[in-house]
Amino acid sequence: MDIFWLLLGLVLILVGANALTDGASAMAKRWGVSDLVIGLTVVAFGTSAPELAISLVSAIQGNAPMAIGNVVGSNIFNVFVIIGIVALIRPIKIEKSIMTNEIPLVILSSIALLAIGCGDLLGVPGPRVLQRPEGILLLLFFVIFMRYTFSQAKHAAPGDPSEEKGAAKGGMPMWKSIVWVIGGLAGLVYGGDRFVAGASGIAASLGMSDALIGLTIVAAGTSLPELATSVTAAMKGKTGIAVGNVIGSNIFNIFFVLGLTGAVSPLPFGGISEYDLMVMTVAAFLFWMFSWKFATRTITRIEGGLLVVCYIAYIVSQIVTLG
Repeated sequence: MDIFWLLLGLVLILVGANALTDGASAMAKRWGVSDLVIGLTVVAFGTSAPELAISLVSAIQGNAPMAIGNVVGSNIFNVFVIIGIVALIRPIKIEKSIMTNEIPLVILSSIALLAIGCGDLLGVPGPRVLQRPEGILLLLFFVIFMRYTFSQAKHAAPGDPSEEKGAAKGGMPMWKSIVWVIGGLAGLVYGGDRFVAGASGIAASLGMSDALIGLTIVAAGTSLPELATSVTAAMKGKTGIAVGNVIGSNIFNIFFVLGLTGAVSPLPFGGISEYDLMVMTVAAFLFWMFSWKFATRTITRIEGGLLVVCYIAYIVSQIVTLG
C-alpha cells in the first residue's frame, strides 16, 4: 500500500505542477508579463512546487529531516544529474551574465544553508536547527533575488506587440487558467501528503532513515519536472532553458521553500549531516568551475559525465552510511 501512495502522490505532484505552471503562465501572458519574467519566476516556481509541497507537509507532520533532505537532495540531483545529462546530450554553452550573476546566487544559497546547518563546525553551540528567524532571512534573500529578476526583465528586449496580442487572444481562457492553478495547487498539497506517507512507510519497512529517503527517493522524484524540462530543452538545442531551469529551481528550493517552511515551523536537521550540505555546496562550485572555460564557457560531455559519476558516488556513500 505504501508503494501505491508513493506512486499516486508522485503522479498528483507532477500533474499538479504541470497544471499550475500552465495556468499561471497563461494568466501572466494575459496580464502582459513578458516571457522572460514567466520563465524566471512562474516556470521556476512550478518546477519547485513539488519540493515546496513535500517540505511543508513534512514539516507540519513533524518530519523535518525529510523536509530538509528533500531540498538538499534535489539541489544535488539538479546539478550532478540534470546538468550532467544535459551536457552529455549537448555541450552546454554558458552565457557570461549567468557566470557572473545567476550561478553565484546558487553558490550563495548553498553557503547560507551550509552555515545554518554546520553550527558545530563553526563553533556555534546548540542543536542544528533552521529557526524561524533564519527562515525569514532566507525569504528576504528570495525577495532580493526576485527584485533582481524583475530588474533584469526590464532590460530585456520587448516582444512584438502584435505577437503578444495574438498569443493572448488565442491562449487559455481566464476561467480555465484559474481552474488549472487551483487544481494544480490541490494536486500538489494532496499529492505531497500521500507521497510523504508512502515514503515514510517504505523507509520504516526497509529500515531506512527518513533522511536517506528524503535525500534520495523523494529528492529524485520531486526533481522529475526539472529533469523532464531540461532534457527536452537540450534535445531541442535550447540548453539555455535547461541551465536556467536548474539555476532558478536551486535558488527557489533554498531561499523560498526552506525559507517559508522554516518560517512556518523550526526545522531540526536531524539525519541531514554536514557532509550532505558540503556535497550540495561543492556541487554548486563545480557547476561554476566547469562553466568557466575562458572564452568558450562550455560544460563538455566529459565534464557532464564526471557530474553524473559524482552523483553515483554520493548515493553509494549515503546507502553505506545511512542505509
